[in-house]
Amino acid sequence: MDGSFNEGASVADARDHAAARAEAWLARVGLRPTRQRRALAELLIGDGRHRHVTAETLFAAARDAGEGVALATVYNTLKCFTEAGLLTEIAVDGARSYFDTRTEDHPHFYWEDDGALIDAPPEGVAFARLPTPPQGAEIARVDVVIRLRRR
Repeated sequence: MDGSFNEGASVADARDHAAARAEAWLARVGLRPTRQRRALAELLIGDGRHRHVTAETLFAAARDAGEGVALATVYNTLKCFTEAGLLTEIAVDGARSYFDTRTEDHPHFYWEDDGALIDAPPEGVAFARLPTPPQGAEIARVDVVIRLRRR
């Protein structure tokens, strides 16, 4: 057999694996696997890597992959995935939110120069205490975004 056949088989296997991973991700929370949800889920978690995306960067990746989804569909799908617990939304300023495929609590570095959001080492963050929430409220989560700029 020639190498191109083996490469084609491995690419097809990788696509099948990505599709299966996306289907299982959606099924875990009972989301109906529409064509658009499957396509965006594959881009988000198909290779098993964690990602921080904005709606715009995910839309561009979908377009580059030949997926016909509208930007509004990307926004709606990211909101749906977040509400289902598949993603965490991290607001870095009033105009920009990132969506993180890693949903457990962890800190982030935000590079102000280029707008990149990356995971920060959790062992470097310590809280002596948190303020007492107002009566009738509980703390749902604490987001730590450490803003960086290059010197």
